[in-house]
Amino acid sequence: MAAPFTLRKIGVPPNSANLTEARRRVFDFFRAACRSIPTIMDIYTLQEVVAPSQLRFAISAQIRNNAHVTDPKVIDLLLFKGMEELTDIVDHAKQRHHIIGQYVVGEGLVQNTGSKDQGKSDFLKNFYTSNYF
Repeated sequence: MAAPFTLRKIGVPPNSANLTEARRRVFDFFRAACRSIPTIMDIYTLQEVVAPSQLRFAISAQIRNNAHVTDPKVIDLLLFKGMEELTDIVDHAKQRHHIIGQYVVGEGLVQNTGSKDQGKSDFLKNFYTSNYF
């Protein structure tokens, strides 16, 4: 009697055998994400907000944030989360302001030029420079 669920049916790839295979999967994910950028730009009409090269930079920055990870199981988990995020974005499960906030403004592509440090009192200046916000 067969089990009701198998790995192939739910679409979860097997774990990477070693670091080299995990690294290859990261590159494959990066290529897939970069190939979906034109579709994402069209779906969310991001042409007036960000260039495709800037989105490519944001994706590579997300990958570089986890460059220190050397455990293949952890890399596979991060790839799974990345694929879920990419699938949600391509399937239009997010709204435009989510994409802009997370990948355009959140990645430092657009600098927040707010005037927090220009408070009138010393108390506010000290508060803004502290870790309370």
